[in-house]
Amino acid sequence: MKDFLALLNEQRWDDHRYYHHCRINQSLHLLSACCFVIAYGLLLVDPAWSALLAWGVSMTSRQAGHFFFEPKGYDHVNQATHEHKEEIKVGYNLRGKVVLMALWAASPIALWLQPGLFGLFEPAASFVDYLHQLGLVWFWLGVGGLVFRVLQLAVIRDLRTGLAWAAKIITDPFHDIQLYHRAPLQLLRGERLDPALWPRGDGHNAGNGEQAA
Repeated sequence: MKDFLALLNEQRWDDHRYYHHCRINQSLHLLSACCFVIAYGLLLVDPAWSALLAWGVSMTSRQAGHFFFEPKGYDHVNQATHEHKEEIKVGYNLRGKVVLMALWAASPIALWLQPGLFGLFEPAASFVDYLHQLGLVWFWLGVGGLVFRVLQLAVIRDLRTGLAWAAKIITDPFHDIQLYHRAPLQLLRGERLDPALWPRGDGHNAGNGEQAA
């Protein structure tokens, strides 16, 4: 268990130092995390509505931070190229996230064009029924994406790495709130990049965020 927790903490630190330099990204992760916590509570009520919140708000805000605001140039602090970080990333890299988000975006279209989704559901009698069915599709998409990456990591690395990543993903909302709860205020103060990750005075414009994508 001690080794497992050490691996979990290592994955958390690598994720933070490699992929959360921008205060906008951190702020969006805070929004995402708060919504995920609410979605966890909704799981006890209805997984479909939980998934609608998780995918509709939490995942979109979370991934928007990565795709649109996070610096993608050379990481001088960690001395790594963006391509290298994408290659060694334990979780889904940007290419994998594109595939996952494409499936998410295609789901409502498929369910609308094919009511009942080829017999998986009874054709929706109302728009509320349609949303509920969509939520269930997104719920199982999330479960499937989690299980698929764990199994993939078990093959290309080892099972412990995959299980540690799953534990990280499930607990990320709580960890992100703890880590990024001050990010919106820091952003309002004009701090575009986290100085702990882009120290001022290193010659790479850490203070004004000129390297942000």
